[in-house]
Amino acid sequence: MNLLTVNIKRKQYQHHGDKSSFDVIQNLQFEQLSHEFICLVGPSGCGKTTLLNIIGGLDNDYEGDIKIDNKSGKTNASFVFQTPRLLPWRTVLENIQLPHETDISPATIEQLLLDLGLQNSLNSYPHHLSLGMQRRVALARAFSVNSDLLLMDEPFVSLDQPTARKARQLLLTLWKSQPKTLIFVTHDIDEAIQLADRILFLSESPSTIIDDIAINAPRSERTPEHINSFRNKLRTEHQRLAHLL
Repeated sequence: MNLLTVNIKRKQYQHHGDKSSFDVIQNLQFEQLSHEFICLVGPSGCGKTTLLNIIGGLDNDYEGDIKIDNKSGKTNASFVFQTPRLLPWRTVLENIQLPHETDISPATIEQLLLDLGLQNSLNSYPHHLSLGMQRRVALARAFSVNSDLLLMDEPFVSLDQPTARKARQLLLTLWKSQPKTLIFVTHDIDEAIQLADRILFLSESPSTIIDDIAINAPRSERTPEHINSFRNKLRTEHQRLAHLL
């Protein structure tokens, strides 16, 4: 996949208890290059998760199209959700093996877990792991799948700051070693500045893109000081984003 084109003219939901409907997404378009890392930032309830579901082919009830290299079709996507979604009766190894239609070698899984600092947890069950460790297992599962596109829906939410920082760095390490086109939803603007090539800012529902901002600094230079300076620059130069910063 060299180019992902997203064009959602309208996505509607029905009100509970009556037959009326409301738009949750309207006239939302963007393009994404292969192996580009995009963060989506927007207010609660604006449709970020719905957008991921549409892009990933889990929701086909909308007006518009998703194109891959200018051809309409289903994306080959893997997901990381807000909760790790590990089956409690399966070991770490078995949870990672679960999405594979064909066998994946234990050696491949062991290398992923080694990269994520979980080399001693191969045969552990989820309840033996901390939340941060469970989220790393979910990362390993997503990167073990042969997909072009990785969709991540606030995967580090509710982690304490040191654990979240470690998880973000591990994500970047995996992403550099196994490049994927990546769309990452977050409410944390500092997280977006640390991770993204571009940040897409979404409006209140019905959601559309109100700004598309590239971050050109190498990730090695995105120190806390740089992140704070970039956030302040956004506040000064993009005042309509103030409620998201």
